[in-house]
Amino acid sequence: MLIKAEQRFAAVQEEQLIASVQQGDRSAFEQLYNQYISRVYALCLRLTADKSTAEDASQEVFVQLWQKIANFDGKSKFSTWLHSVTANITISYIRKQKSWLQKVVSTEDAGMDEQAIEDEHDLNGLDKLILRLPERARMVFVLYAVEGYRHEEIATILNMAVGSSKAQYHRARNLLKEWYEDEQ
Repeated sequence: MLIKAEQRFAAVQEEQLIASVQQGDRSAFEQLYNQYISRVYALCLRLTADKSTAEDASQEVFVQLWQKIANFDGKSKFSTWLHSVTANITISYIRKQKSWLQKVVSTEDAGMDEQAIEDEHDLNGLDKLILRLPERARMVFVLYAVEGYRHEEIATILNMAVGSSKAQYHRARNLLKEWYEDEQ
């Protein structure tokens, strides 16, 4: 019973915090930011496989959140809504950056390089392997296996066929399995 009471109290506190943010309270927004920045950054890093891009995308998420917090209607948990917003904004951010970058230099479809992965001390073994995946396979894997999206949703978000989403997921799984076995 005590756990349910604590959860209910925390939910009420979060509702009040969000209501304050929706009314323009900057200190409430700062609290919300501090509460969720590590989760948002982790998702951005998994999707981008680049520390700098993940930091920029995280910042963009919170800029957009400040501007669009009124769109949160409370029908789902805030954390669920924020994860969805984060995934969509990060993927859009990747597209914008990639489009600009492709005009300047040729880019590869590879994930993060080995040294950059080793520099990420907070990551566990699987997260480090995920960062090595090619971009499309990584994004599909993260959205499907980590975030729980369905292939139909992923196909819409990433503008690809459902079959391509499934193929990229299987490609990612096979690469992760191979890399994991190599490390053993």
